[in-house]
Amino acid sequence: MTASNQSYGPQYYKRGSIEVWDFIRDQELNYHLGNAIKYICRAGYKDDPIEDLKKAIHYLTNELEHVRRTNLSGPTCDFSNESSEGVPFDVSSWELTCEGTAD
Repeated sequence: MTASNQSYGPQYYKRGSIEVWDFIRDQELNYHLGNAIKYICRAGYKDDPIEDLKKAIHYLTNELEHVRRTNLSGPTCDFSNESSEGVPFDVSSWELTCEGTAD
């Protein structure tokens, strides 16, 4: 293995045909979307999968709110089911209310 193709990341990011960080770069994802992908990919392979999925939801929620604020013509969504930290306690009972969504 040469220095140019060595991989130093943990095994839970190396499953499949492409490493997670290579996928994130290839798709040109921003910080929040990249972190959501990272936590989704490692859920069930490192520590507590529920915590990893909560972290992914946290990053997606943050990105969604950023997009909503910067794109005022887009849909507005009510995230009233969130905890004060921005991570939901139990998302299975969520009912997301959005106005102005396209069919």
